[in-house]
Amino acid sequence: MASEKIKKEDKKSQYSAADITVLEGLEAVRRRPGMYIGTTGPDGLHHLVWEIFDNSRDEAMGGFANDIEVALLPGNIVRVADNGRGVPVDIHPKTKVSALDTIMTTLHAGGKFGGEGYKVSGGLHGVGASVVNALSTFCRVEVHRDGGAYFQDYALGKKKAAVKQVGKSKIHGTVTSFTPDGSIFTTTTDFEFDKIVNHLREQAYLVKSLRITVIDAREGGVELPKPGEVHYMRDMLKNCPSQTFYFEGGLRSLISFYNRYQKPVHKNIFYIEREQDNVAVEIALQYTDDISSRVFPFANNIYTAEGGTHITGFKTALTRTLNTYARSGQGGLKESDENFTGDDVLEGLTAVVSVKLSEIQFEGQTKGKLGSVEARGAVENVMSQGFAMFMEENPDDAKAIIYKAVLALKARKAAKAAKDSILRKGALEGMTLPGKLADCQSKDASESELIVVEGDSAGGSAKQGRDRRIQAVLPLRGKILNVERARLDKMLASEQIKNMVVALGTAIGETFDITKLRYHKIIIATDADVDGAHIRTLLLTLLFRHFKPVIEGGYIYIAQPPLYKIQRGREIMYAYSDEEKTKLLGADAANAVDSEEGESDDGVVVEESAETEVKTRSAKVRIQRYKGLGEMNPEELWETTMDPARRVLKQVTIDDAVDADHVFDILMGEDVSSRKSFIQSNAKLANLDI
Repeated sequence: MASEKIKKEDKKSQYSAADITVLEGLEAVRRRPGMYIGTTGPDGLHHLVWEIFDNSRDEAMGGFANDIEVALLPGNIVRVADNGRGVPVDIHPKTKVSALDTIMTTLHAGGKFGGEGYKVSGGLHGVGASVVNALSTFCRVEVHRDGGAYFQDYALGKKKAAVKQVGKSKIHGTVTSFTPDGSIFTTTTDFEFDKIVNHLREQAYLVKSLRITVIDAREGGVELPKPGEVHYMRDMLKNCPSQTFYFEGGLRSLISFYNRYQKPVHKNIFYIEREQDNVAVEIALQYTDDISSRVFPFANNIYTAEGGTHITGFKTALTRTLNTYARSGQGGLKESDENFTGDDVLEGLTAVVSVKLSEIQFEGQTKGKLGSVEARGAVENVMSQGFAMFMEENPDDAKAIIYKAVLALKARKAAKAAKDSILRKGALEGMTLPGKLADCQSKDASESELIVVEGDSAGGSAKQGRDRRIQAVLPLRGKILNVERARLDKMLASEQIKNMVVALGTAIGETFDITKLRYHKIIIATDADVDGAHIRTLLLTLLFRHFKPVIEGGYIYIAQPPLYKIQRGREIMYAYSDEEKTKLLGADAANAVDSEEGESDDGVVVEESAETEVKTRSAKVRIQRYKGLGEMNPEELWETTMDPARRVLKQVTIDDAVDADHVFDILMGEDVSSRKSFIQSNAKLANLDI
C-alpha cells in the first residue's frame, strides 16, 4: 500500500515542459516590475527618468555629447533630448529589424555589452530603455543621425509601427519621450521636480563640462512636439521653471556644494584623478567641524548608496595614510596612543569617490552596491599615494586633519566609557528599563508600540488610557538635548536620551543592532503648538543621526491628535483640522465660532474661552479647543489618538537622505544665517497653528 501511494503522488507531481511559463517580449517586466526598477512607488517612478537620462549621460561620458535637456510636459510626459550620436536605426544583422526597434523592445539589447559602442557605461544590464518602454503607456524615440530624422512609437513595450523617416536633419542626437503607466505605479505618477533637479545637478558635477537643463513645463500648456519638429524645447519653454547646470570644477565643486552649510577645518580640497589597472579613479574630500561623515560613492556615475568595493578601498587607504602620517614625527599620535580607527578618520569628512570601469559588476538590478573586485585595489593605491602627497605638500591642512582625528579618537574613548558605564549599571540592575517607562505586556516587537509623549500630564493620561498589552508609554520632561553637534558621551549624560536608548533596546553607536528593537511602532505624540513641534524636531534629529535604520525600516510615526472636541447634545465628534471642524459644524456655526465674541446675524451666540458654546436655532453645540494632550482625559486620548482602530498616524520616511541631511544641518546646526534664509524661503510651505 505504501508503494502504491508513492506512485500516485509521483504522478500528481510530474513537472514537464508544459508547466513552464514563457513570457514573450517585455511581458516579464510588466509582470514583475520590481525586479527591474526596485519598486513601483515614487523611487521606481523616478528610476524611469534616471534610466533614460543615463543613456544620454553615457554619450557625454564617451565624449559624444555635451548638452542634455530633461522636460516635464503636460499629460505626465517626460522628454529627454541630447546631442549625442543618435541611436542606430539601420537593420540589425541578427534581429533583421531596425537597431532602434531591437533596443526598445528587447531586454539585454544595447551598445553596452561589447564592441566599440561604449568604453564606460552606467547601463550595465542593457535593460534601461526597454524597461521604461514596457512600463509606459506611451513612448517615442526620435533619432537624428547620418543626415536623417527618424522616429518610432510604442505602447506598453510594443511597437506601434516600424521605424519611419520624417525628413532630413543637419543635427545629431536622440529624443526619448514617455508617459508612465498608472496601472503599474499605483501610488503616484506625479514626478517631483526638485527630486529630478537634485539628481541631475549631481550628475553635472560628475561629468565635467556637461550642460544639463531641467524644465518643469507641466503647467505651460505646450504639447509634445511632432517627431523631428523641435530638438531642444528650452527656447519655447523659457517662461517655465527651469534649472541649468554646468560645472568645470567637477568633484571639487561638488564638495563645495555639499559643504555649503558646514565650516571646513582646512582650506584646500583634496582632489585626485588617475587611472590604475584600467580603472579611472576620481576622489575629492574635505573635513568640516561636524561630527557626522558624508561619503558619496559613484560607479560609472551611478550613485551606489550601499557602497561597495571602491568604498572599502577608500576607507582602508584613508585610515592607513592618516595613521602613518600621525606617527611620522609630525604630530598627532604618541607612541602610547592607539591607532585611529575607521570611525575616527571619518568624523566630519565629506568625500566623493567616483570610479569608471569598462566591465562593471553591480549587486542588484538597481545598482546599489559595486561588486567589481578590481575597483578596491585601484582606489586604495590611488588614494594612498595621492593623499600622502597632499599631506606632505599642505602641512597646515594636514595638521588640521590630524587634530580633527585626534579629537574624534578622544571622544570615542570617552563615549565608550560612558556607554560601558550605562551597560554595566544596567547589567547590575538586570537591564532595568527607565522608571518613567510604562512598558507593555507583550514581548513581541511586531505588535508592540512605544508612545513618546510630552510631559507628565500627557504621560498620566496616556498610561491610563492605553492598551496595556501592546502599548508602552514614555513621557519626556521638557526638550531633549539637540544632538546635531553633540558627541555620544554628552548625549548619554542626558537622562532623557538615555531613557530613549534603553527603551528602544537597540543600543547606540557601533553596537547598534536593529534586530533588538523592542517596538515596531515608535509614535511621537507632542502638543499641537510651537513647543510641541520643537520637541518633535529634536526627537527626529536624534533618530535621524543615531537611529537611521529605525526610520528606514518604517518604524517611526507621528501621532495626529484632534484640535477640537465638538459636542452637539449627546453626540461627540472630533475635528483634526479647521476644515474638518467647518464640515462637522456646518458653515454658519463655524463662522460664528471664528467670529468675535457677540451675536451674529443668525442669532448664534459665541463665548470665547477654551471651551466655546454655540447656541443655534437647531441645537446647542459645545466646542473645546485642545492645546495639548494633557488636556484630554484618558478616555478621550485613547479614543482620538491611541486606539489603533480609529487614530490617524503619519509615517516618517526618508525620500532623499542627502536632502534630509542638509535640512538637519541647517535647522539644527550653528549657522544662523543659513537657518534664517531657509525659514524665510520655506515659510509659505509651513502649516502654522497660531
